[in-house]
Amino acid sequence: MSGKLIIFSAPSGAGKSTLVKHLLTKEFNLEFSISATSRAPRGAEQHGCDYYFLSADEFRSKIQQNEFLEYEEVYSDLYYGTLRSEVDRIIGQNKNVVFDVDVVGGLNIKKQYADKALAIFIAPPSVSALEERLKGRATDSPEKIAERINKAEYEMTFAPQFDQIIVNDDLEQAKTEAENVIREFLLKN
Repeated sequence: MSGKLIIFSAPSGAGKSTLVKHLLTKEFNLEFSISATSRAPRGAEQHGCDYYFLSADEFRSKIQQNEFLEYEEVYSDLYYGTLRSEVDRIIGQNKNVVFDVDVVGGLNIKKQYADKALAIFIAPPSVSALEERLKGRATDSPEKIAERINKAEYEMTFAPQFDQIIVNDDLEQAKTEAENVIREFLLKN
């Protein structure tokens, strides 16, 4: 029942981070996969806890050495990715790995682990509902929200490639659905 991968992907504001945090409190023997990034730590973020903070050169070196399961250069010299060693570390502790990654990264991880991985897409009930959530957060400018909505529309085209789609219209219902899907997946050989 351990050594499996559970991948969550979604457009920004769909609720995947909230669902992942909830699932980490349940009895699924989950550990969160810490991503690597070339950006500087923000606030009280710590290396090895929030992210693995690498310089852009260190990141590129690890790419060359095939140390990433997936990565993306978001902007010039700004990278995010999942280290193979992070997954090996968690599986080595007889735990299941849970990811909170972008849609392309999620599908790349799924390809590499096939039946050992469950890829779950968290969808907003609609694009307009997503826009309202992003506005409600009051953390982004109208331009940034428009950018996120455009990206969300693109990301939602990938949903059919995932093993499961959970529409997060009602958070409690989405939590229950995610728990049921994961429980069923972990019980399979």
